[in-house]
Amino acid sequence: MSLLASEKIDKMLERFAAIETEMSQGVEGDDYVRLSKEYAELEPVVHTVRDLLDTEKQLGDLRQMIEDGGDQELVELAETELEALSARAGTLEHDLKVQLLPKDAADARNVILEVRAGTGGDEAAIFAGDLFRMYQRYAAVRGWNVEVISANESGLGGYKEIVANISGSGAYAQLKFESGVHRVQRVPATEAQGRIHTSAATVAVLPEAEDVDVEIEDKDLRIDVFRASGPGGQSVNTTDSAVRITHLPTGLVVSQQDEKSQHKNRAKALKVLRARLFELERQRLDAERSEARRGQVGSGDRSERIRTYNFPQGRVSDHRINLTLYKLDQILQGEGLEELIQALTTEHQAALLAEAGDGGE
Repeated sequence: MSLLASEKIDKMLERFAAIETEMSQGVEGDDYVRLSKEYAELEPVVHTVRDLLDTEKQLGDLRQMIEDGGDQELVELAETELEALSARAGTLEHDLKVQLLPKDAADARNVILEVRAGTGGDEAAIFAGDLFRMYQRYAAVRGWNVEVISANESGLGGYKEIVANISGSGAYAQLKFESGVHRVQRVPATEAQGRIHTSAATVAVLPEAEDVDVEIEDKDLRIDVFRASGPGGQSVNTTDSAVRITHLPTGLVVSQQDEKSQHKNRAKALKVLRARLFELERQRLDAERSEARRGQVGSGDRSERIRTYNFPQGRVSDHRINLTLYKLDQILQGEGLEELIQALTTEHQAALLAEAGDGGE
């Protein structure tokens, strides 16, 4: 089979064997961490290759048995087994093609999640709160940690804006398709006439940047400090602890006032700024690599309406993949979000396979 006979597969198998040998010789420290990470990345691919090789060998044996003839009952059994094994080989080959797709280098990163109320006033802010809690619950299901960086609350449990750090294995890989405009259709609790209102919130999912990813020079920053204020503008702090950082080359502005310490507010603001600059650079490089990918699932275009949550009908529709699930409650509770995320991931993989000339089987 051409896929198994490729030079890329041979090199991966050789490298995996070399890593196993090195690790068995008792490496320690940074070398052990580096090898363990590489081993974990290669292991699933190697297992699939080995399963496929074994299945191909069994298929060859069965074909030979059928060709040789002999006992008719054994031949019929071999033909039945051949059909099942051929289907398994097809599944394994598809899985291997997906595993060999170019990886998004940011997939293993933690996430900076930003949820903002859009059109719809108070109802949009309430919906932004619903979305944030959905992600909180989903993170709990996955065993991830959620730390709120900043929050601008509105009434009735809503947020005009909330920014949080989500840390855990594969956080960005799972959440990256959530970026975009989310729309809600429901009767607001404050609506006496019982009319359905439409409002929206925007979600941005940014891979957390590391110091080596983005170099920020002091001369490129304007840092203003001011007195933190609470709801309605009343002062909640008697010192100038709130921080506003402006990145002069891009015009990006980040404000932070949740902490009582100016130092802590500055550190949190820089963390968000770093993530936003990192994402800007990723988008620039992505556009250079392929303009065609702009329309693919996961483009992260915030002007795009990606999903509608319809309360009267109890449904959630993702417009990018034309998927509608009548599981609104389960999705907002977090556990039902996995089905949407997996569908988006599968569609994205199919698009990449088609782009690579696989035909998107």
